[in-house]
Amino acid sequence: MIRWFCLLALCALACASLFVGVIDLRSTRPDEVWPLIRDSRFPRTVATLLTGASLAIAGQIMQQIARNRFVEPMTSGTGQSAALGILMTAVLVPAAPIGFKMAMASITALGGSLLFFVIIRRLPPTQPLLVPLVGLIYGGVVGAAVTYVAYQADMLQFIEIWMNGEFSGTLRGRYELLWLAGLAAALSYLVADQFSIIGLGEAVSLNLGLNYAQVVVLGLIMISVVTGLTVVTVGMIPFVGLVVPNLVSQFTGDSLRRSLPMTAMAGAALVLAADLLGRMVIYPFEMPVGTVIGIVGAIVFLWLLYGGSRLAR
Repeated sequence: MIRWFCLLALCALACASLFVGVIDLRSTRPDEVWPLIRDSRFPRTVATLLTGASLAIAGQIMQQIARNRFVEPMTSGTGQSAALGILMTAVLVPAAPIGFKMAMASITALGGSLLFFVIIRRLPPTQPLLVPLVGLIYGGVVGAAVTYVAYQADMLQFIEIWMNGEFSGTLRGRYELLWLAGLAAALSYLVADQFSIIGLGEAVSLNLGLNYAQVVVLGLIMISVVTGLTVVTVGMIPFVGLVVPNLVSQFTGDSLRRSLPMTAMAGAALVLAADLLGRMVIYPFEMPVGTVIGIVGAIVFLWLLYGGSRLAR
């Protein structure tokens, strides 16, 4: 029942996205309506769907690997590391093609994720709330390094494009990399059972005959690819990978094979709803979707910390 409700809500939001914008389709010449939808509204809608679904799935897998429900790529240093990779490419290889930027962002995101997991392995397991706090601090340090390098290179305005996600510049021919992020997230469903097992811990995974290290590396690669592609294409969008898996797990439990489809739909719906709200709240101007979700996500995050005590156990 809940799955069908999410699907209907997602379809309604997608249809609304095609008709909401600065240009009113009712006052547009008939011969200009289709080019507008084809080149701008449809790519933007698809980009929001792919971004929301892939970030939500990446967050859920990261939570399984970390065995903590309060972490996600954009608030634990992975997104900031991807932005650092983009900045390094812009400084060192300014004429690099988009594929090189994507690869560099994914590599630095993977490095940032690995360092984060090395740090949290030293934290006491009886203090689960230390993990997100360390993640926020770690992400802040990496973000500060990105800002410093951008300042020294006189590229502060350049890096701001990737530090706050928004879809206003999404056009046909400028969002297709997100299909790769969606594909990477979809492939995680094939190993959903393995990700569920590693959430039980390394000792249990090894006793069940699972190659723990291989599955963890596979998950980190998927998280890094999704994060790198998202940051390269639309910028950083926080909290999607944190709040969506937590809310979905309230209804589906801890089985990833059962929850991943709903997580994808709920993540897509959240980002699309935030994008629609950003278009309307200060119409005819736009508020970046990263700002909208940052506000909503922070409120939900505080509720999870103080009201969702069951999740911390």
